[in-house]
Amino acid sequence: MPDILSVQHISHIYSAGTPFERAAIKDISLSVGEGEFVGLIGHTGSGKSTLVQHFNGLLKPTSGTVLVDGQDIHASKEATRAARFKVGLVFQYPEYQLFEETIYKDIAFGPKNMKLDDAEIDRRVRTAIRQVGLSEDLLEVSPFDLSGGQKRRVALAGVFAMEPRLLVLDEPMAGLDPVGREEIIECIRSYRETTGASILFVTHSMEDAARIADRLIVLNQGEILMEGKPEEVFAHSEDLVAAGLDVPTVTRLFMELRTRGLDLPESVYTVEYALKVLQRAKEGR
Repeated sequence: MPDILSVQHISHIYSAGTPFERAAIKDISLSVGEGEFVGLIGHTGSGKSTLVQHFNGLLKPTSGTVLVDGQDIHASKEATRAARFKVGLVFQYPEYQLFEETIYKDIAFGPKNMKLDDAEIDRRVRTAIRQVGLSEDLLEVSPFDLSGGQKRRVALAGVFAMEPRLLVLDEPMAGLDPVGREEIIECIRSYRETTGASILFVTHSMEDAARIADRLIVLNQGEILMEGKPEEVFAHSEDLVAAGLDVPTVTRLFMELRTRGLDLPESVYTVEYALKVLQRAKEGR
């Protein structure tokens, strides 16, 4: 599977050469393949947001290289511009970036910057609003007349309309209730299913990462602590806890059961899998 994104030994130092110098990320290498769904997890301050801002050139690494489609995104201004259309970045609370008079104009903002013709812009706007589960009847409504959850979906649609091949989402469910969280997850899944795009999903919620990502990358103090499939990562739950990271509640439960002498696997990370494990244990008595 070819890589849409390849990050090679990048580091980023804030306030370099001053008494306030701080290394936010240190010698990180990672890749995201075509169509992959990757979860980037770590506690607050681990460097997640700094790292992802390198993926489309918002930040330039102090050292190292970022490749999108095999091209160094800092090789030229043209390469940086191209990367920003191929890699769509959604920040925390993206609804705060809404500013146009109508939802249509807000969603169309990115495609217009891509210099697309009116017909293609219109197609993308209408496709994007459907991908986030909203009606086209809302396109002429002011985004400020919507609920908080609807505003966030409109903000997502604005990025979807640019049709990035890699969608990077930085804590996209922050501040939402359980219903709102599920709506956003469904929007992301819809975009992936209809476009085949790669997804990199940033979160501090191990539960969210465990149930929706194909592969996890765990960041700790600006460095990659471990990576692998969810079952591989959560098989090291004791190491994650020792590093001050959270693990799914069900994983903590099984850790406690193992300390009490029960012969249970270490890689339990979802409630559904936990139920299967317990049922097998019961049948094996």
